[in-house]
Amino acid sequence: MIASLIRRVRPPRRRRRLVLSLVALVLVAGAAGGWLLLRDGEPAAAATTTATVATQTLKQTVTASGTVEAATTADLSFDVSGTVSAVYVEPGDRVKKGQRLAALDDDVLQAELDAAESALDAAQTARSEHLSDGASAEQTSADKAAVLAAESSLAQAEEAVADAVLRSTTAGTVTAVGVEVGDPVGSSGSPSSSGDSGDGTITVVSTGTYVVEASVASSDVQEVKKGLQTEITVSGIDDTVYGTVSEVGLVAEADSSGAAVFPVTIAVTGERDDLYTGTSADIAIVVSQRADVLTVDSRALRTDGDTTYVEKVTDRATGATERVEVTTGEVSGMTTEVLSGLVEGDVVQVPGFSGPGGSGGNEQMQDLRRQIEQGGGFPEGFTPPQGGFPGGAPQ
Repeated sequence: MIASLIRRVRPPRRRRRLVLSLVALVLVAGAAGGWLLLRDGEPAAAATTTATVATQTLKQTVTASGTVEAATTADLSFDVSGTVSAVYVEPGDRVKKGQRLAALDDDVLQAELDAAESALDAAQTARSEHLSDGASAEQTSADKAAVLAAESSLAQAEEAVADAVLRSTTAGTVTAVGVEVGDPVGSSGSPSSSGDSGDGTITVVSTGTYVVEASVASSDVQEVKKGLQTEITVSGIDDTVYGTVSEVGLVAEADSSGAAVFPVTIAVTGERDDLYTGTSADIAIVVSQRADVLTVDSRALRTDGDTTYVEKVTDRATGATERVEVTTGEVSGMTTEVLSGLVEGDVVQVPGFSGPGGSGGNEQMQDLRRQIEQGGGFPEGFTPPQGGFPGGAPQ
């Protein structure tokens, strides 16, 4: 009875042999597929194109990244003490240079101005009387000093009254107002007591003129000089934005990865109404530029040992080519300078590449699979996997 049960659960030998044959067939198909790909791609026929040798302006650039900022940011505050009596602007307002932004209660300042005027009048009167009475040289010198001191005090009082009105030093847009009516401010421009509404400043940024605050890798900074032209790619703008290097920092900083970089300021050329503060930008700083340089598509260049050459098209109708050795110079992107070997107008071959095996690979795979399944053996040149197949080669 037990022997009978064992015979029931034991897989038949024929079925086990069938499973091993199927596994082997899968492995053979995979290996054969690789053989077909290699055979048909020794190498696959390359689709080629052509390129014309031409002269152009060759540029060498240093790349950088940064952020668009307003060209001028003015944080304005009162230079005299007092209490804010009026605020004339709010964030978003456009202002002109010299326009009033806020004012202080100037009663005290006006009183000081009146006193300074009176003091000057008294000093001038005293000097006149002493001169009429035949004053000594010492008295005359003392009177002159008194008049000069009074004039200086008056000038300061007049300036204080003028400073009681805060005016914009630039045309632009108000971005922050840190004062309110009733706020006391000190001579530093900051609120002078607790409970004040802001920091005592009004911020105005220039409108239409911008800079890009960028950073350049330490390995490239020696090539970057003030006055170099730049090409700026700004997020959201299709056209290239141009600028000029206006400042190169002398002290390195660390970027987000900890690498040393140097700050560089780029002044954007002209006035723009399509730029916005805080927008990211990529910069190409042109460190050298040469016009009328003979160039060739870099993909057309080939090497043979120490020799660089191209396949020059000699007959466009038939596609015939000849190997021409060339001497190359600087490389800019996908363009390479040609120093000798070619002339403007020459046409050269640019190799292209297609996947191995070409067309028909699937059909050949099916033919090979049928051949193996029908017991026809392996094609000539095919090497079975090292170590053979599990369970033996398919029968």
